[in-house]
Amino acid sequence: MIDRYEIRFSGSGGQGMILAGIIMAEAASIYGNKNAAQSQSYGPESRGGASRAEVIISDGDIDYPKATAIDCMLALTQTACTSYYSDIKKDGILLIDEDEVTDIPEGDFKLVKYPILRAAREEIGKSIVGNIISLGMITELTGIVSREEMESAVLSRVPKPFLELNKSALSLGFEKAAELKKAL
Repeated sequence: MIDRYEIRFSGSGGQGMILAGIIMAEAASIYGNKNAAQSQSYGPESRGGASRAEVIISDGDIDYPKATAIDCMLALTQTACTSYYSDIKKDGILLIDEDEVTDIPEGDFKLVKYPILRAAREEIGKSIVGNIISLGMITELTGIVSREEMESAVLSRVPKPFLELNKSALSLGFEKAAELKKAL
């Protein structure tokens, strides 16, 4: 039974944090039969400004739709990490892009580092799928939704010509997180 699980996606505008939050909420609610509430916040700039999405997942009712005690947080930029990490619960997970977040905060959370955006560029060939790699990693690290639920949610949002690209990105996220999870 999942009472309440809170996930925060943070980065800068253009990195797909809002879309990642929407996809996570859909994976949990549409494909996973759980309750989910998703909210978002971003600066006035369409690209480069701060961007954050939060998802609350529960088997029961969600009385308050804002995240207050984060179970898992993704930070793709230093600014996002510095601004938002303090809400992570004891034993929560902080997943960072190790190339972008170099001033790593200390806390009672588990730190997972991976060069997410570089992997998107170099291993998949498109930096735009960094958010999809992240979704795969969060799915694997948390188990809050299944791989199948996440894949269904991702593929339902992707235009047909980009299905294989996104499947590859998601698989890379699953694979890398499975390797990193062993060290937690």
